[in-house]
Amino acid sequence: MTEQTGNLIRKHAYVSGIVQGVGFRWFVERVANFRGLGGWVRNLPDGRVELEVEGSLSAVDNFLDEVGRGPFSGRVDKVITADKPVEGTIEFRIRF
Repeated sequence: MTEQTGNLIRKHAYVSGIVQGVGFRWFVERVANFRGLGGWVRNLPDGRVELEVEGSLSAVDNFLDEVGRGPFSGRVDKVITADKPVEGTIEFRIRF
């Protein structure tokens, strides 16, 4: 079941594939900002990218679909998601 507050949801995801050194975090930030979503994205030491995203169900689903396709310079092999409690985040940021 999806954690919801009103019509908002929050998802946590791990993205694996060729997702570091290819502008993936900037791609994710751009997609999130275009869709008006909050959250964050960061690289992990094991080569994956981790992110959390918050917004309307349809916007988050569309965001995750686009993240699953990735930028032309990378390759997404797997996206693993989990529901998280809504935090009220309105900005999306890259974490370093």
